Amino acid sequence: MKAEFVLDEQVRVEDRNQGGHVRTPWYIRGKRGRVIEVLRPFPDPELLAEGGHGSPYRMLYRVEFRQCEVWPDYEGEPHDTLVLDIYEHWLSKDGQDGPRGADAR
Repeated sequence: MKAEFVLDEQVRVEDRNQGGHVRTPWYIRGKRGRVIEVLRPFPDPELLAEGGHGSPYRMLYRVEFRQCEVWPDYEGEPHDTLVLDIYEHWLSKDGQDGPRGADAR
């Protein structure tokens, strides 16, 4: 499986309201970040939680977010960051909106 995003690429987390088991925290939806590590494909945890086999596999990325962009009232250092593992079907290239393709859940 080929990764859609590369190291240091700017991405945006999809801002969608999805029911069921979701691994993407609500507070990070719609936020911009930077890919700091391309991990590997894993079974889709959202499908596994529904009793499925987790196919198709989803690429997982480690994404870094600036704290001051995640939390509007953040009073810490401007260089403080938050790092989260986010699945590819929740990401888009920064500047694009909307689900990526027919299999975006």
